Amino acid sequence: MALSRSHNLISSSSLISGTANHGSKFGTEAKTNNLCFQRTKERTEKMFDKIELSVSPYDTAWVAMVPSLELPQAPCFPQCINWLLDNQVNDGSWGLHNRPSWLVKDAVLCTLACVLALKRWGIGEEQMNKGIQFIMSNFASVTDEKQQTPIGFDIIFPGMIECAQDLNLNLPLRSSDINAMLERRHLELNRNYTAGRKEYLAYVSEGIGKLQDWEMVMKYQRKNGSLFNSPSTTAAALTHFHNAGCLHYLSSLLEKFGNAVPTVHPLDIYINLTMVESLESLGVDRHFRTEIKRVLDETYRFWLQGEEEIFLDLTTCAMAFRLLRLNGYDVSSDPLTQFAEDNQFCNSLKGYLKDISAVLELYRASQITIYPDESVLEKQQFWTSHFLKQELSSGSIHSNRFSQNVSSQVEDALKFPYHVNLERLAHRRNINLYNVDNMRILKTSYCSLNIGNEYFQKLAVDDFNICQSMHIEELKHLERWVVEKRLDKLKFARQKQTYCYFSVAATLFSPELSDARMSWAKNAVLTTIVDDFYDLGGSEEELLNLIDLLERWDVEEAKNCCSEQVEIIFSALRSTICEFGDKTLTWQGRNATSHIVETCLRNKSVPTLDEYMENAYASFALGPIIFPAVYFVGPKLSEEVVRDPEFHNLYKLVSTCGRLLNDIQGFKRESKEGKLNSVSLQMTYSDGNMTEVEAIEKIKVVIKSTRRELLRLVLKEEGSIVPRACKDLIWKMSKVLHLFYMNTDGFSSNVEMVKAVSEVVYEPISVNM
Repeated sequence: MALSRSHNLISSSSLISGTANHGSKFGTEAKTNNLCFQRTKERTEKMFDKIELSVSPYDTAWVAMVPSLELPQAPCFPQCINWLLDNQVNDGSWGLHNRPSWLVKDAVLCTLACVLALKRWGIGEEQMNKGIQFIMSNFASVTDEKQQTPIGFDIIFPGMIECAQDLNLNLPLRSSDINAMLERRHLELNRNYTAGRKEYLAYVSEGIGKLQDWEMVMKYQRKNGSLFNSPSTTAAALTHFHNAGCLHYLSSLLEKFGNAVPTVHPLDIYINLTMVESLESLGVDRHFRTEIKRVLDETYRFWLQGEEEIFLDLTTCAMAFRLLRLNGYDVSSDPLTQFAEDNQFCNSLKGYLKDISAVLELYRASQITIYPDESVLEKQQFWTSHFLKQELSSGSIHSNRFSQNVSSQVEDALKFPYHVNLERLAHRRNINLYNVDNMRILKTSYCSLNIGNEYFQKLAVDDFNICQSMHIEELKHLERWVVEKRLDKLKFARQKQTYCYFSVAATLFSPELSDARMSWAKNAVLTTIVDDFYDLGGSEEELLNLIDLLERWDVEEAKNCCSEQVEIIFSALRSTICEFGDKTLTWQGRNATSHIVETCLRNKSVPTLDEYMENAYASFALGPIIFPAVYFVGPKLSEEVVRDPEFHNLYKLVSTCGRLLNDIQGFKRESKEGKLNSVSLQMTYSDGNMTEVEAIEKIKVVIKSTRRELLRLVLKEEGSIVPRACKDLIWKMSKVLHLFYMNTDGFSSNVEMVKAVSEVVYEPISVNM
C-alpha cells in the first residue's frame, strides 16, 4: 500500500491464482482439528438457546423470610425454606460450590442470611448449628481486606447481626466485634447524601431494615414489580411494605427457577449481548451469524419498546446501543443523554459504586458517533476517557479481583480507539484477556456459563491459528510473486510486501477471503513501487513512457519500453490486471478489468487549498487496492453499483482520511523536499497567521468529521445499494490507515509495527485453559 508520497500514476490490481488451495500439508491437521472445532461450535450454539444463571442462597433466604400476607406466623414462600434445608454445603455454609479462597466473606454473608431464615421460622436446628459454626470459624474474613467484598456488605452484614439479636439467635461473637461492625454501618449510613448514594441505600435496603424509608424505596419499583431486579431488596420491601407488584415478581421467579431465586433477574438481555460481544471481540462471530442476528433483532425490538431491562441499566444500554448501531440497526444516542456528563453518572447507583465496566461500556459506545449533532457522545467520550485514565493511574481498578482483566481492557481501549483497532490484533489481545471465569459479584456472587467459559476462548484460539496457518502460506506466495515479476530488482523501490500483506490479514482474515487478501496485498505492493518510481526511481522519459504504455495498454512490452525498469513495472501491472479479470469472471460472472484500468492515470497540478482538499483523495492511490478487492468479499456487484455515487463517496472519504493523515506525518519531510500538502497549504493561505501546530489541529478536525461521515455511510442500511461487506472493506482500510499513521509515516519499521506483523502472521496463540 502506498502510504507516503503523492503521485500521478495509480497502479492496477489482480488476484493471484491458486492461493485458495495451499497444499496437502494442511489437510491432515485440518481434519484432525475440525471435529473438536465443530463440537466446541455446537456447544456455543446451544448457549443461545438457554440462559444459565445460578440461584442465590442469599436472596433465597431473604425471600424465605417474607411472612404470609394472610398468616404472618407462616412463611409466604415455604418452598424456599425447603430449598435452604436441602442445599447446605458440607462445611456448614451456603453459597457457591467450589468457591475460591477469596470468596469466604461472601459465603459468611450467605450463611448468616440462611441461618436467619431458618431461625425466623424455627426450623432446621441442625443446619443452623452447622451454619453458625462455619460463621464463627471464618469470622476473620469479615475484616480481611484480601477478601472480595460484596456490594453493601458493611451495611447488610451488621444489619443481619442486629436481626439475629432480635431473633435471640445465639452468635458467640465478642461485643467489641459487634460494636465495631455497627459503628462502620453507622458511618456508612451517615455519609454525604447524594442521588447516587440515595439509590445505593435503597438497593441495600435489607441491611437497613426498620431504619429505612420504605416509601422512598418503593419509588424505585420497576414495571416487573421488583426493586432493582433484586430479589433480596424486593423481599425486604415486601416484608415491610406489602405490595402486589413485589409479590408478583417473587412468585414469578419461583415459577421460573423452582424453589430458589437468583441474585438478579431479569438479566437475559445483558447476558445475550455479552455473548454477542464476546464472540465478536474474539473474532468468531461469523460462525454464529444466525444466532447473533436473532439476539440483535430481539434487542432492537426491546429498544423500540423502551424496555426497562435496557434503559435502567447503563451497562446494558451502552452495550446495546453500540452493538445495534455497528450491526446496522437505526438507534438514537438520545438514551445515553442521561450519562453525557460525569456528574450524571456519579448520581447513579453504578456511579456511586464506581463501576469501571460500566464506564468502559459508555466509553466504547461514545466512539460510535455518526452524526454531526451527537454532542452527547462527544461529551461522554471526554469524561469517560478522563475517568478511566484517572482510575488506571490511581491503581484502584486492580483492587477488585473481578476487575483484574478489566484494567488491561481499559488500557487497551484507551490505546486503541475503535477507528484504529485492526480486528486481528484486537482479537489476539482479547483472547489473551478473556476471562473464562463465569463468576461475578453483586450483593453476593453468581455464575453464568453464558458470560464466561472456556469454550469461547478455545474456539477463538483454534480459529485464529487455523487462519494464521493460511496467512503464512499466502505471504510466502506473495514473496514468490514479487521475485517472479522481478519487482525485487527495482533497487529504488521499498520492499514492503510483508507490511502490505499484514494490512489485509489483520482485517480480512477469514479463510474464504483468500482472493480478496491477495488482491489487496498485490495491489499494495504495486502501488508502493509505482509511488517510489515517480518520486525516486524514474526519469522523466521513463515516467512518460509508462503513462503512454498504460494509456495504449495492448502493446508489446519489449518493443515499446524505454528501459528495463519500465518493462518490469508495466509487465507486472498488465499481467496482474489480466489475472484479476479472470478471477472476477469466476466470482462475479463478468470481467471487471476495465473498471480497474480506469483508475490507472491521474493528472497532477499545483492546487489551491480548496482544490487540494476537494481532490486530495485522488492522489492517495487507494483505488487500485480497494476496487479489485471488493469483488472478492462475497456479494455480486453490478456495474451500476460500482459506478454509483454512493460507492464513489465511500472511496472519496476513506482516501481523504488517508491523504490528510499522510500529510500530517509527512509534513516536515515534504517541506524539506519543497512539496505542498494540506498542512503547508493551510499555513500558506492563512497569510502567516497559522502555526504548524494550529494547521495540524485544523486538519485533524477535518479527518475526524470525514471519518464520522464514512462510518455513517458504512452503517447505513436504508437507501444503500452498496453491500455491507464491501462497505466494511472500505472501513477496514480506514482503520489500517489510522493505525499506520498513528505515530509514524506509514511504513516506518518501528518496534510496535514489527511486533504487530509477527502477532498476526507468524506467532500462533497458546493460552492455558
